Amino acid sequence: MAVRTRGGRGEQSAASDTALLAAAPPESPVPRRLLAVATRLFADKGFDRTSVQEIVAAAEVTKGAMYHYFDSKDDLLAEIYARVLRMQMQRLEAVAAEGGPVRERVRRAAADVVVTTIANLDDATIFFRSLHQLSEDKQREVRAERRRYHELFRSLVTEGQEQGVFTDRVPADIVVDFYFGSVHHLSTWYRPDGELTAEEIGGHYATLLLDALRPGGGAAAMGG
Repeated sequence: MAVRTRGGRGEQSAASDTALLAAAPPESPVPRRLLAVATRLFADKGFDRTSVQEIVAAAEVTKGAMYHYFDSKDDLLAEIYARVLRMQMQRLEAVAAEGGPVRERVRRAAADVVVTTIANLDDATIFFRSLHQLSEDKQREVRAERRRYHELFRSLVTEGQEQGVFTDRVPADIVVDFYFGSVHHLSTWYRPDGELTAEEIGGHYATLLLDALRPGGGAAAMGG
């Protein structure tokens, strides 16, 4: 693996790096190291004030190494969020595919997105703070992936509405937008040293959602 060492040999050529990295195994730590460094720098300095040179220097790799995995700084920022979203999508798909009452599946899904967001809060915060600085094409790609997640979550709410388990006085789209707006707001108040654990917060959020969806009284809680 070609790296740039302190006080050692200079940067190797991009072509040399690409050739070496092409043979690297899938579990190569280079992408993980680049993402970890980019996350820290974006948090400390901001996306727009962080250069590619600073990222590769801190990660101790060459630009050729970075460009083997990421086409640009935009790709790094998008991947910081996309890797979290992929993980959450896999977990939601597993919950949605399970049998059992839809109310319990919604409870598990609602709590899980809170817990996993808190576990990756720095990544999510950095991304949402800098999303507007991505290219329009990259913004569309990320939003399309996030929409897939929201649509699957919404399908669970719709299933419950069709079964009469949830009130249908509030459109499922509004329910999902309302809930994920509160999840995205976590970064403004959550503190790791707070009184509640991530699991407890996830449980409270899920309970609030299910209470709002309860037939006969939930609509008022959602503004209906």
